[in-house]
Amino acid sequence: MKVERCAIPDVLLIEPARLGDARGFFSEVWSRRSLAAHGLDLPFVQDNHSLSREVGVVRGLHFQRPPSAQGKLVRVVRGAILDVVVDLRAGSPTYGRSEVIELSAANWRQLWVPRGFAHGFATL
Repeated sequence: MKVERCAIPDVLLIEPARLGDARGFFSEVWSRRSLAAHGLDLPFVQDNHSLSREVGVVRGLHFQRPPSAQGKLVRVVRGAILDVVVDLRAGSPTYGRSEVIELSAANWRQLWVPRGFAHGFATL
């Protein structure tokens, strides 16, 4: 599992390995142990799935205040999106800054969005 920090250091771009053959592939998309080695050690508590059928659909920017704040791991299993995160953490050195990352079924990347960030995406 390859993990790199984005321009906003708390936002992580994660690329799970894919082991493939003629039948398809296998990929470990969440490993507490592997991610903990990169400083992301937290319990996995919820899994959501959304579908946007049309190109140009915009979802977000979503934000939860404490005590309902939550981090999000975002991935795309079909098609592609432009994912946007905005740092809304008061006092953060990157407060107000944003990141835009393309996630797709083809690039197999995932994006870790920490608590305190607004998050949304547009379908490509």
